[in-house]
Amino acid sequence: MASTDILGRISRIGIVPVVRAASGAEAIAVVEAIRDGGIDVIELTMTVPGAIDVIRELVRSCGDQVVIGAGTVLDAETARACILAGARFVVSPILDVPTITCCRTYDVPTMPGALTPTEVVRAWQAGAALVKVFPCGAMGGASYVKALKAPLPQIPLVPTGGVSLENVGDFIRAGAAAVGAGADLADVKKVRAGASAEVTERARRYVLAIEQARASLART
Repeated sequence: MASTDILGRISRIGIVPVVRAASGAEAIAVVEAIRDGGIDVIELTMTVPGAIDVIRELVRSCGDQVVIGAGTVLDAETARACILAGARFVVSPILDVPTITCCRTYDVPTMPGALTPTEVVRAWQAGAALVKVFPCGAMGGASYVKALKAPLPQIPLVPTGGVSLENVGDFIRAGAAAVGAGADLADVKKVRAGASAEVTERARRYVLAIEQARASLART
């Protein structure tokens, strides 16, 4: 799958669920529950035990039905290992230029973390496909995204941190290309308790909320 196709999938669905779990089996169960809710892009973080092997298994089992990315990638060596395991995109909470360079070498979209306007522009100039604004909630949430987009309309931003079902529409209306959603969506506790259906339903509600927010923008 070409990098443009991957970016197209992220842009279309408008959300990147961030999956953290205590085991590979739990992570896979969370991914399946989210997928059943209509979200076909998943970020699996390196904090999951055996994360690279889990990525390899998910890529094998999901094929092109779900775009599997690697998250919490802090260096180029880890990025390369994830890409070789089949990760289709790479996300980091920080701005590490060698990681961006590695991903560009393999033609894999990267989404480095940035917070200030200077960091956002540096990430974009270094070759980021998208820029993860993190931790966005701590900086005011959707209002901060709107403030960044005013002088930087050309840079696609993916706010992460503080995103919830209740405010996801605000982030989209503020100009976010997509959002990153953690435990509010990828709720491992519910899956562990046998309530995967609740995670699936929440995924459906996220998709609907994003569609409605985009529709409201189209009307303005």
